Amino acid sequence: MGMLGENRCNLGFLSAVFSMEKLVMCLHRRPDAVYRLICFPWAGGGAFHFAQWSSLFNSSIEVYSLRFPGRESRVKDPCAQDMTTLVSDIVSSLLKDLQEKPFAFFGHSFGSYVSFATAVHLKEKYGLQPVHLFMSGAYAPHSKSRPSVPPLKDVSDEELFSWINSLGGVPPEWLQREDAVKLLIPPVRRDLEVFQTFVCAEPKNVLSCDLTCFDGSEDLTHDLEEWKDVTSGETTIHELPGGHFFLLEPSNETFIIDYITKCIENADF
Repeated sequence: MGMLGENRCNLGFLSAVFSMEKLVMCLHRRPDAVYRLICFPWAGGGAFHFAQWSSLFNSSIEVYSLRFPGRESRVKDPCAQDMTTLVSDIVSSLLKDLQEKPFAFFGHSFGSYVSFATAVHLKEKYGLQPVHLFMSGAYAPHSKSRPSVPPLKDVSDEELFSWINSLGGVPPEWLQREDAVKLLIPPVRRDLEVFQTFVCAEPKNVLSCDLTCFDGSEDLTHDLEEWKDVTSGETTIHELPGGHFFLLEPSNETFIIDYITKCIENADF
């Protein structure tokens, strides 16, 4: 190969590692784990919440929590302009790890759409898909009931915050903070811009893995039955007490962790 070729390979490897480390927060590395759970955050969310899940799973499951550009340690990184770009960046960073061992995806709200789009891209381009897809607090991608995002160029940060709050989409810990609009809305706005570019016109059985939907009993009605259209695998629906952020309740979190563990460990692959 020669020295130049070796250097190029090394640079490519280092670039991939650096890209993965920027994208992924993993608080408990488990190289001997049998499975990986990849968690996708809600709009404006960071990686830390789901990264903490790693202490709640047993040693057979390693948890990767994704950190999108424009927040936390990536606050200065340019944000994706559309869903295709965001998914491509995720896949290019994680592909080696996804090919290494069976994996599942968990996404909440906006993260559900990113995880679904990532799963479809992986299957179409690489013949890979999760052993299970866990969707939380989200309409099916082709649902006609999905609320329309207001014209983002025409609304102020305060107006956008009020609109999100009216849908139950502001995390509880932000509601009492005076700096909520200043800190929360910029990454939310960028994620909503990505969300507006996501179109799923022909969802029929684009996947074949099993799929589970979680939803809060006091959240908006998300017509979860429509998720059955996207996969030929089994679809299961669980309604848990609470609003849009029902998953933050300790009892609900325990249920979700236990359920995910059983599904992953019993999955066919």
